Amino acid sequence: MSTPFLFVATVLIWGTTWIAIAAQVGELAVTVSIFYRFALAGAVMLAGLAVLGRLKRPARWWFVIVQALCLFCLNFIGLYMAASLIPSGLVSVIFSLASIFNAVNARLFFGDPIRGRTILAGGLGALGLLLLFWNDIAVMVDPATLAGIGWAVLGTLFFSLGNMASRQNGLLGITPVTANAWGMAIGALCLLAIVMLTGQPLGLPERTSYWVALVYLAIVGSVVGFTTYLMLVARIGSAQAGYATVLFPIVALTASTLVEGYQWTPTAVIGLALACAGNAVMFLRRPAPLIA
Repeated sequence: MSTPFLFVATVLIWGTTWIAIAAQVGELAVTVSIFYRFALAGAVMLAGLAVLGRLKRPARWWFVIVQALCLFCLNFIGLYMAASLIPSGLVSVIFSLASIFNAVNARLFFGDPIRGRTILAGGLGALGLLLLFWNDIAVMVDPATLAGIGWAVLGTLFFSLGNMASRQNGLLGITPVTANAWGMAIGALCLLAIVMLTGQPLGLPERTSYWVALVYLAIVGSVVGFTTYLMLVARIGSAQAGYATVLFPIVALTASTLVEGYQWTPTAVIGLALACAGNAVMFLRRPAPLIA
């Protein structure tokens, strides 16, 4: 597969999973829906690696477990809860600012420097989000919207912490594919434990749209999406692959407009532009100087 194909596939997959998440909300408890997603995704990924003869057990499990909790459990609880309160496209915009969270956490956990462009990107992103939600925050003061923003930010924070655990796994010699496969399975077990402890029923959904969304999220969104992204990172590096986060909120908001009836306002358009600009600043590189 060509690099442009991998890039477009990643953007389209991760840009449309938000609609599938919204399609699941309300049918079953949030934790149950996420459990079904990663139970299926983990089983498919582990089975696929076993068939290919590439299934390996990590030599060290601690950060694999941390990655599982953050990437395939707690962060999705936050994002699913957010999708039940605000349009899924807006959740994707908040999530797209994970690169800023990553910069701060990389400083805290690995001592990486925080550059001026990180501060600029954070400022643009925060201003963009303020304008995107301006009507709900400043005009109507909608408590549900504020709660949705809070859940989305919390989910994004856990996603970033999962990225830090993934980075540590890499330093320990554990490949992303191995960590993700076992992480999805462990995440599903953690979700099942939460379901059992809280007494939530493991009911089976009745709507066909729920099952379609579940298969799409588990196979396409989780297994295929992570695979194309990891292949892209391997070919062009994480910085350039990160440009996908600049584009998928546009895809997500377009889908939200068509499916959920999201209403655009002039301030929302400006807000989206600023949020995307913040993402672009995070990954912008100065061109190499020409050698005479």
